[in-house]
Amino acid sequence: MPTSIVLRGAFIGRFQPFHLGHLATVKYALNSVHELIIVIGSAQKSHEPRNPFTAGERIEMIRDSLQADKEISIDKIFLIPVPDIEIHGLWTRQVDLLVPRYGVIFTNDRFTRQLYIERGFKVKEPTMFRREELSATEVRTRIANGKEWKELVTFQTATIIEQIGGVERIRHLNNLGL
Repeated sequence: MPTSIVLRGAFIGRFQPFHLGHLATVKYALNSVHELIIVIGSAQKSHEPRNPFTAGERIEMIRDSLQADKEISIDKIFLIPVPDIEIHGLWTRQVDLLVPRYGVIFTNDRFTRQLYIERGFKVKEPTMFRREELSATEVRTRIANGKEWKELVTFQTATIIEQIGGVERIRHLNNLGL
């Protein structure tokens, strides 16, 4: 593998929504690679309980959050949405077709990890930051139930969620009313 590829990594997630744990993973990854591709998975999905936000909304959340963080140089980041395909063994190949070359994967998802290991990729599992509370599922659950959620996301993510009516969307999608 050429050296230039190893200096670029890929962080794959759905980011539904982008939260402080994701931000910590971006910082972790940037300590290992020169450039980072943030692959926004399930890009075709939105307006579902598990996937309430569009790819464009997630791109805004991530980009605005990273631009606001003084420790991160946004010019070292690629944000690329990738839709799902139903053949799991080919999904990593689809990622290859849609993003710049990369040499390492950052993920804590066991399924993604296995798919890339089978292809011979180096996979790094970032230390989970406050995992008991920092998950997109927890953020969505808190929003749906009218509980405090903003402490789990960046200011920029919270702002975008509010601007797009995301709180109401999540509550409606979870049949809890507005």
